[in-house]
Amino acid sequence: MKEDWIECKLEQVCSILDNLRKPINATERRKRIEGKSQVDLYPYFGATGQVGFIDDYLTDGEFIVIGEDGAPFLDMTRNVAYKIAGKTWVNNHAHILNSHFNNDFLLHYLNQMQLREYVTGTTRLKLTQSALKRLPLKVPPLPIQRAIVTKIENLFTSLDKGIEDLKKAQDQLKIYRQSVLKKAFEGELTKEWREKQTDLPTAEELLEQIKEERKKYYEKQLSDWKIAVKEWEENGKEGKKPAKPKNNIKKDSVPEEDILLLPSIPKNWEWYTFGIIADRIFDGTHFSPKSFAHGDFKYITAKNIKENGINLSNITYVSAEDHHSIFARADVREGDILYIKDGATTGIATVNTLKEEFSLLSSVGVFRFNQKYITPKFVAYFLNSEVTRKRMLSNIAGVAITRLTLEKLNKSKTVICSLQEQYQIVKEIESRLSVCDQVEKTIEESLEKAEALRQRILKKAFEGELLSESEIAECKKAPDYEPASILLERIKKEK
Repeated sequence: MKEDWIECKLEQVCSILDNLRKPINATERRKRIEGKSQVDLYPYFGATGQVGFIDDYLTDGEFIVIGEDGAPFLDMTRNVAYKIAGKTWVNNHAHILNSHFNNDFLLHYLNQMQLREYVTGTTRLKLTQSALKRLPLKVPPLPIQRAIVTKIENLFTSLDKGIEDLKKAQDQLKIYRQSVLKKAFEGELTKEWREKQTDLPTAEELLEQIKEERKKYYEKQLSDWKIAVKEWEENGKEGKKPAKPKNNIKKDSVPEEDILLLPSIPKNWEWYTFGIIADRIFDGTHFSPKSFAHGDFKYITAKNIKENGINLSNITYVSAEDHHSIFARADVREGDILYIKDGATTGIATVNTLKEEFSLLSSVGVFRFNQKYITPKFVAYFLNSEVTRKRMLSNIAGVAITRLTLEKLNKSKTVICSLQEQYQIVKEIESRLSVCDQVEKTIEESLEKAEALRQRILKKAFEGELLSESEIAECKKAPDYEPASILLERIKKEK
């Protein structure tokens, strides 16, 4: 323990004012503030900060608020306490504290504490009032408290400026990524490469090849079906008659008036609908089976679809019985593109290496292409373009649950060029975005280090290591300097 510091329990130096808090549900608050001016309303606070407004107040002054439940007690990168001032209202998801020394010192102290052994519960952690009272505090003399707070806040100001610059760089990278994708699908990235080619097939020729392949496949399916029907008849028509295959040769084209509204593209490129060029567009099951933390088959939903692939960090599972009953609607193969079609935002993932079957929810659409003519990465990058997203989302339907229907996915437009140029475009994109990935990684590591530095600053502060000897000597010259033990005795008398 540093000279003149003292260790005590929180209840010895703080007043816990939970009698000043009161919950009001959202419906009641809406009724109470309806039609009232903003100047007649007061901030309404919960476990982690302000959650709305109310037409009255219960507290008037400066207080420290710490979550009772619903706060990130085990996440050291996030604060569990915050300060309120003026006329406010706090609900029952937070404790209200008033220190008898320095509120800012208490605020920073609480935000660096390891609270694991003081919280209870499993799915929703709770810091009870009895546990709050037992929290250990190291309290220095008042002038040292003020000096520590000043130094913390000066260091945090510099740190926050660095974090702000890093986040700006992240935003600039996002803009650059979208610029790369925009130029790619306007033909700019492959302009010089294209001018050197002499025998590139046109997009129309590519489409004809796709149609011819489908025609042959359909004719084979039809021939197999006729044989199966004949065998069924020879067996006395036992069982269900074999279903006739559907003709997948699509003849639709993009109307000329629609093309005029789309971005201009190079010669030999074409605008087609996804329905024309895709072998199949479908979605997952509409059955919504019960999911579990562990099980037989992974269950992919919108939350697992990320731009760089399928994220399995928060995966759930379905039973083998449910999986096999719905698998006809979740027949995902290597090279398929998964697309979030339900919700206000979209996301795209390509299935690069599929080593297992999994079940799929209807919120995820699937694009499947003949990879002899269309490379999935080309389409995935096209779908990840912000220009494409906005164009597709303009077709979104629904109010409570917004979604892109399969019909609208089929009718959405895409650019197509020769397979050779598709590969070249992917190469040009990835050569540029790989640099972005490296810079992004460096920024993320720097942000993590910044958050770790914040915790190191607080740790040093409350171990008495943040102030220099000369700074401590200046504190001792203050007229109100006294050992914390005397401060504690005075607080006891005041309480």
